[in-house]
Amino acid sequence: MYLWIKAFHLIAMVAWMASLLMYPRYKMHQAKSQPGEPLFETMKDAAVLLRRIIMIPSMAATWILGITLIALNPGVFSLKFMWVKLLLVIAVTALHIYFTKAGRVLDEGGDVSAIAKFKVLNELPFVALIVIVVLVVVKPF
Repeated sequence: MYLWIKAFHLIAMVAWMASLLMYPRYKMHQAKSQPGEPLFETMKDAAVLLRRIIMIPSMAATWILGITLIALNPGVFSLKFMWVKLLLVIAVTALHIYFTKAGRVLDEGGDVSAIAKFKVLNELPFVALIVIVVLVVVKPF
């Protein structure tokens, strides 16, 4: 059972990371146009669907399955790498929330200055993914 939960945790995490790489790109394209224009509305609709169908469910599944894995193996908290991994997952969750809030401001025709930060911030989920995978597989400390 543990391995099945772990497999679905990994699948959910991959979906979540993929959506966090796509969502800011949609919003950067959307910000290049004005509300009511075809590009704005197309990117807005695509981002809403991505958020509702993939981003939020995969984030929730990643957290629920991860907590389940910890509950089944609480000794994992004695390993230092798990604490670093958890901090990174919290940071990625905060980034998810930031992307979502900034995206909703753009959808409402508000200030697009936050979207300019997406070019830099868009790379952070991938960097976090690399570090998390190395931590879990290599367990460097």
